[in-house]
Amino acid sequence: MITTALTRPPRFARALRSAWSLGRVSALGRLMHLVYLAEACVLRKWLEQDGVTHLHAHFGANSTAIALLCRLLGGPPYSFTVHGPEEFDQSIGNSLGEKIKHSAFAVAISSFGRSQLWRWAGLADWKKVHVVHCGVDPSYIDTPPRPPAQAPRLINIGRLTEQKGQLILVEAAGLLRDRGRDFEINIIGGGTLRQAMEVRIRDLDLAGRVKLVGWKTGDEVRQELLDSRALVLPSFAEGLPVVIMEALALRRPAIATYIAGIPELVRPGETGWLVPAGDVEKLAEAIAQLLDTPLEQLERMGEEGARSVAREHDVRIEARKLLALIDASAR
Repeated sequence: MITTALTRPPRFARALRSAWSLGRVSALGRLMHLVYLAEACVLRKWLEQDGVTHLHAHFGANSTAIALLCRLLGGPPYSFTVHGPEEFDQSIGNSLGEKIKHSAFAVAISSFGRSQLWRWAGLADWKKVHVVHCGVDPSYIDTPPRPPAQAPRLINIGRLTEQKGQLILVEAAGLLRDRGRDFEINIIGGGTLRQAMEVRIRDLDLAGRVKLVGWKTGDEVRQELLDSRALVLPSFAEGLPVVIMEALALRRPAIATYIAGIPELVRPGETGWLVPAGDVEKLAEAIAQLLDTPLEQLERMGEEGARSVAREHDVRIEARKLLALIDASAR
C-alpha cells in the first residue's frame, strides 16, 4: 500500500477517501475498508501483471468494494453481480448506489433484484443494471424425464437457519398429521437450527414423518429430488434459489413463498404453489393440495418447469449473456 501511495499519489488519495466514505456507513467500519484498500493495491498489481482488462465480482459487499477501490487506483473497469438477500438487507451499508456509479455495469439475478438495485442507483445509472439469471448445470437440464414418486415424499434442501423457514415446515407437518394426511418430508442440510428442529420434531411426534437427513453430496441431492414428488422451500428471505431451478429442471414442482425473485419461476398452477412467507396454515394447505394432485398433473407441471429452466436458467446461455455485457462495456 505504501508503494502505491508513493507511485500513484492522486489515485491513492481518491481511493483512500472512498474507502473512508464506504467504511463510514458500513457495519464493518472504516478499519476494515482500509484493509480492503490494501487488498485493492495488491489486486491492481496482479491484474496489471496478468493483462486483465475487466474484473467481475460476485456479491455486492466486500468483493465489490475491493473492485471499486482497485478501479480508483487505476485498475481495470469492473462489474458485479448482486444475488441477495443479504446485500439488500444492508443496502445502505453496502453502498450499492456508489458501487453501481463507478461500475461498467451491474447484474441482478432476477427482475426483482434489478428493481432493488434501481432503488439505490441514480436514475442516470439505471441503464447500467441488467438481469443475468443464475444457471443450472447442463446435466440437470439434460436429465431424461422420470415420473414423480408414487410415495408421498417431499424434500426440502437448504441450510438449517431462520432464513430458510424449516421450523415453519415442521409446524405445517404437525397440522397435516393432525388432519390424517400421509406424507414424508426429508430435510437436507445442516446448520445452527438443527438441535431446535430435532426438539420440535420430537415434541410434535413427527419422527416417522419429518427426517433431518443432514448434508448430502450433489449427486445424492439430485437422487433425493428424483425420488420425491416435489420440493418445499418455505423461505423468509431469498434471492432466487438455484435449488428451485434444479428441482424444476428435474421435473419436480415446487412449493415456495411469495418473496424476492421466486414468483418469476414458481408460477401457481403451472410450475408449483406459492404461499405467504411465515403462514403455517397456508403452507399446510399447499402441501395438502400437492398431495391430492394426480401424478399425471404433477408430471405436466414438471414439464412446464423444465421448459422454463431450459429457457431462462441454462448456465451456457446465461454465461454468454454476461460475456456479451463485458464485451459491450469495452467498446
